[in-house]
Amino acid sequence: MNLTLKHFRYFEALAQHAHFGHAAEACSISQPALSMQIKELEEKLGTPLFERSPRQVRLTAFGEIFAQRARDILRSVDELEEMARASETGLTGRLRIGVIPTIAPYLLPRIIRSLTEANPELDLHVRETLTPKLIQELGDGRIDTAIVALPVSEPAFAEEPLFSEDFVLIRSAQDATAPIPNIDELREMRLLLLEEGHCFRDQALSFCNLQTARPWQGLDGSSLSTLVQMVGAGIGVTLLPEMAIGVETRSADVSVTRFKVPKPSRQIGMIWRKTNPLTDQLREVANIVRACAT
Repeated sequence: MNLTLKHFRYFEALAQHAHFGHAAEACSISQPALSMQIKELEEKLGTPLFERSPRQVRLTAFGEIFAQRARDILRSVDELEEMARASETGLTGRLRIGVIPTIAPYLLPRIIRSLTEANPELDLHVRETLTPKLIQELGDGRIDTAIVALPVSEPAFAEEPLFSEDFVLIRSAQDATAPIPNIDELREMRLLLLEEGHCFRDQALSFCNLQTARPWQGLDGSSLSTLVQMVGAGIGVTLLPEMAIGVETRSADVSVTRFKVPKPSRQIGMIWRKTNPLTDQLREVANIVRACAT
């Protein structure tokens, strides 16, 4: 049948993106070239792998089965490459790092600069998305490591603590001299939160001892920047991680208030598969990330 790794990687990209254009872009090839490779793969297998419609591409029943086997094959190939790289000194080759959105804009530029300056042979790939997606992609072997809020508590992953940071209260500028609210008072305020799926939302709810947000429908934000701007417009209050203060408050009419003890905080760390042969190299990366945060 003569299936190639190229077939598997193109199939995996299309299965992940469910869009020929996006998959082709991820593979750095043209859309017609990707379509041709997928068609060739289906002809070799003698059965369709995808259902195609004008707006959507989805896996067939056989495609779902094939996808799992393809991921296993690609993960094994990647691990063989990692074993070879693990025998080398220093950080070289491809390194795929995932980062959650409440860290990426504030820490990532320093991390990229430090990693590439210290390791000029490193081919760095960065992926920003939510924690559940990063966990899935890490388990599937699509990324090598992820920078997330700990704990993740996945038995298959190693966790390396990096640093902790406090959360601050963002209020309108006119409330700058108002007393610092306690948890009971904060629960009665119009607390603006990130959308469902963000771990920072869950951490804010946990600090306020709320099972879910109050029903101020339509006031969830997709980014910390949106939340801060909404506070500046007088809509409510929000929490912000310390690393985001400089970036997010410079263009908003807001005040920054630090809580009294107990302060809300989060632990940031790196995670990777325990079976990854690059564990020693990933610990070197962790040290560089840790230094970037100080």
